[in-house]
Amino acid sequence: MQKIAIIGGGTMGAGIAQASALAGYEVVLYDMTEALLAQSVANICASIDKGVARGKTAVADAESAKAALHTTTSLETAAQSDLIIEAVPEKLSLKREIFAKLDAAAPDHTIFGSNTSSLSINALAGATHRADRFLGVHFFNPAHIMQLVELICSDFTSDETVTAVRAYVAQLGKTAVLCKDTPAFIVNRVARPFYGEAFRLLGENAADAATIDKLMHSIGFRMGPFELIDLIGCDVNLAVTQSVYDAYFQEPKYRPHPIQKRMVESGRLGRKSGHGFYDYDK
Repeated sequence: MQKIAIIGGGTMGAGIAQASALAGYEVVLYDMTEALLAQSVANICASIDKGVARGKTAVADAESAKAALHTTTSLETAAQSDLIIEAVPEKLSLKREIFAKLDAAAPDHTIFGSNTSSLSINALAGATHRADRFLGVHFFNPAHIMQLVELICSDFTSDETVTAVRAYVAQLGKTAVLCKDTPAFIVNRVARPFYGEAFRLLGENAADAATIDKLMHSIGFRMGPFELIDLIGCDVNLAVTQSVYDAYFQEPKYRPHPIQKRMVESGRLGRKSGHGFYDYDK
């Protein structure tokens, strides 16, 4: 495996592209416009340079990674890769549409991966004719730093596909954990009560967001729930919560909180919008 395509140059896609380029892979980053790609590449290069400044990345490795990064607005061009990882917004119809187009253009050997954090891998694989070469490849934010990657198999994912993607994850210096295709997989399923109870406390005026986060710090958490939501994106957090709620037939314990919806409707999406539970444009 030599050439990796990343579909979507947002926060997660950029992080996966950075990790892949630093690991020595040729990377093709796809997005819909040149402007989006330029911003994504600028963010990746700034992040790589920060690693150099902190002494975590050698100058030669940084330059090699930047040289290995290519961009395209053509799905057909991106499809000419050994592994394709999709990292577009958490919408089943959008992801299926993209995978169907990629399937028509990609070589037979190409493996498809989705960075979905909650959607059914079987449902996504069903948009293609390569369910045996399809799996979930779920990174965590920030993708170039976080060590865990969930690998989620469809009912038809082959052992050869799992072995190949495990090797890719290992080359990135990360740890792969194999998961079954259940709603939200492992980490995000466990995280639902973490977020849910935090929202209930906030909604009951039992404590404000900063107090809840500080209390979580005091028992060893690096980030509290609201700091983490701001990092991930309030819109992404709501989409995952809604997906799990729907997947479990509207079981009350998974119901999205009204605060989540208000944050998204008001455009307070977290770090990426400059405002969330905290302000970041000061």
